Amino acid sequence: MAPLPETRPASPPELDAELARKDVKDPESRSEESEPEEEQDPWDLPELRDTGLKWSDLDTKGKVLRVLKSIVKFILLLGLLYVFVCSLDILSSAFQLVGGKAAGDIFQDNAVLSNPVAGLVIGVLVTVLVQSSSTSSSIVVSMVSSGLLEVKSAVPIIMGANIGTSVTNTIVAVMQAGDRNEFRRAFAGATVHDFFNWLSVLVLLPLEVASGYLYRLTKLIIDSFNIQTGADAPDLLKVITEPLTKNIIELDTSVIRDIATGDPAARNKSLVKIWCKTEKITNLVNITVPGFANCTPGALCWEEDGQIWTQENQTETNNLGKCTHMFVYANLPDLAVGLILLALSLLALCTCLILIVKLLNSMLKGQVAVVIKKVLNTDFPFPFAWVTGYIAILVGAGMTFIVQSSSVFTSAITPLVGIGVISLERAYPLTLGSNIGTTTTAILAALASPGETLANSLQISLCHFFFNISGILLWYPIPFTRIPIRLAKALGNRTAKYRWFAALYLILIFLLFPLLVLGLSIAGWQVLVGVGVPVVVLAIFVVVVNIMQKRCPRFLPSFLRSWDFLPKPLQPPLKPWDKVVTAGMSFCRTRCCCCCKCCKEKEKDEEKDDMRTKDETLEMYDNPALTIEDEAKVKVTATHL
Repeated sequence: MAPLPETRPASPPELDAELARKDVKDPESRSEESEPEEEQDPWDLPELRDTGLKWSDLDTKGKVLRVLKSIVKFILLLGLLYVFVCSLDILSSAFQLVGGKAAGDIFQDNAVLSNPVAGLVIGVLVTVLVQSSSTSSSIVVSMVSSGLLEVKSAVPIIMGANIGTSVTNTIVAVMQAGDRNEFRRAFAGATVHDFFNWLSVLVLLPLEVASGYLYRLTKLIIDSFNIQTGADAPDLLKVITEPLTKNIIELDTSVIRDIATGDPAARNKSLVKIWCKTEKITNLVNITVPGFANCTPGALCWEEDGQIWTQENQTETNNLGKCTHMFVYANLPDLAVGLILLALSLLALCTCLILIVKLLNSMLKGQVAVVIKKVLNTDFPFPFAWVTGYIAILVGAGMTFIVQSSSVFTSAITPLVGIGVISLERAYPLTLGSNIGTTTTAILAALASPGETLANSLQISLCHFFFNISGILLWYPIPFTRIPIRLAKALGNRTAKYRWFAALYLILIFLLFPLLVLGLSIAGWQVLVGVGVPVVVLAIFVVVVNIMQKRCPRFLPSFLRSWDFLPKPLQPPLKPWDKVVTAGMSFCRTRCCCCCKCCKEKEKDEEKDDMRTKDETLEMYDNPALTIEDEAKVKVTATHL
C-alpha cells in the first residue's frame, strides 16, 4: 500500500482558528481593495500611458519606423475623419428621403403652428426627420416669405430646430457604448448640448410668448440698418465632401419647401434629383382670364371672340444632363433609397468612429497626450482663469463657421471627450460656441437672399442668434448656473450603469415626447393645458423631493424620505427594469444568436470546466494510494469545512 502524503490535514480546532483569522482579515483586505475604487472619480481624465519603448531607447531604425508609423496613422486619421463627415452628410440625406415629405406636411397646418408649444415640438420633429437645422430653417423662411407664417410664430420653431440638431452627436455617443467609462464621458459630452437647449427653451419660450423680446429686438435691428443683399456664405465643407457625396446621392430639397407652402404638384415629385443640368427659358405667352380685373398688371389685355386675353411670362425648364449619382437609374421609391442610405451611413459612421477612437488611443500616448491635454484643458493663470472658457466659445464658433455645420463639429469632439482628451468642462463652452457659429452661418446665408425675402430670412436668423446668446448668458457666466454640466454627468452615470437607457433617452426625448405634445396641441390648448400642467407640477414635485432627500431629509415627512412606498417598477433605481431588459436581451442572444462567437467561446469554456472537474473527481476517487480510513478522514474534514 502506498504511503500517504506528508501534508496532513489540519485538525478542526486549527481550522476554526485559521478561518477566524481569515474572517478577521477579509473585511480589512476587502476595504483596502474597495478604497481605491471609491476614491477614483470616473470623471477624471484617464492617463494615456505610453506602453512602448522610450524615444531615447530606440535605435536609428526604430526611430525611423516610429516616425513612419505616426505619419501613416495621421493620414489614416484624416481619411477616417473625411469618411466620417461624408457619412454624416449621407445620414442627413437619408433622413430627408425617409421623412422629408412628412416634415413638409407637418408645416402645412398653420393653425397648429400658431401655438408656440406646438411650434416648438414641430421644430424638434422636423429637424430630427431631416437631420439639418439649416433645412428646417430654410423651410420656415420660405413659409414666412410666402405669407403662410408670421415671424412671431416662427420663433418657437427656430428654438425647436436648435434642440433637434443635437440628436446627431447623441447618436454618435451611443456608438461608444463598448467601454463603460468612455461611454459615460461621451454620452455626457453629447447630452450637455441637449440640456443647454432644453433649459434655455424652458426659460426663454415663456418669456418670448409673454413679451416677444426676440421679435422686437430683431425687428428693431432690421429697421435700423439699410441691409442689402450680398454674397453667399462660404461653404468650405461642401467643397471638400461634395466630390464623394454627389456620386452617392443628390437631393432636390425644394420639394420639401413646395409641400410646406402648399404646392399640390410637389407631392408627386421625388426628392432624388435626376437632372442636374437644367436650363430655364421664360416666354411671354397669351392666356385667357375670367375678366379684365384678372389681367396681368402692365401687360396687354383685350377681348376676342367673347374671351378676354392677356399676356403672362411663363418659365419652362429644359433638362440638359442627368446626375451621376448611383441612384439616378435605380427607379426606386424615396423610402427605399432612404432606408438603404440610412443603413449604409450608420454602418460607415459606426465603423469610422470605432477606428478613429482606436487610432487616437494609439497616437495620444506619453508626452503627446500630456501636451494636448494641457493645451485643451488648462486654464490661464489666476487673474485671467475666467477668460479660458470664453476663448473656448470663440474657438467653437470659429470651427463651426469653417465646417459650416454644428452637428459635424459637436460629433467630432464627442469621441475626444469619450477617450479623455477633452474634459466635459471644456467641451461645454466649445458646444456653446458651436451654437453661435451655426447661427452666424445662417445670417450670412440670409444676407444672400433675394430682396423680397431678405428682411424675413435675416430676422429669423437673428432670432436664432440672440436665442443662443441669451442661453449662454443664462447658463454659463456664473459657475453656479452651469447646470447642464451637472445634469449631463448625472445622465452619464445612469447610462453607464444601464446602457440601454441611452436608447430609451433618444427615443423618448427626440420622438415620443414631441409627438405626444404635438398630439395634445392638435386636440386644442384646453387639452394641452389640462394634461400638461399636472405633469409639469408632478415633475417639479419629484425633483424637489429628490433634492431634499439628499440634502435635508429631516424636513420631509417620514414616508417621503425614500421612494420605498411606491411599487418597485416606479421606484427611482432602474434595477427592476434592468432585469427585464437584460432578460429580454439574453433571451434574444440565446435564441437568435447562438451561432455567434461569444456563445461558442462560452460553451467551450463551460465544456473545459466540466472536463476539468470530471478529471479531478476521477483522480480523487480512483487513487489506489488512499485507504478506507484515509477516505473517512477526508470526508470528516470536508464535512467540518
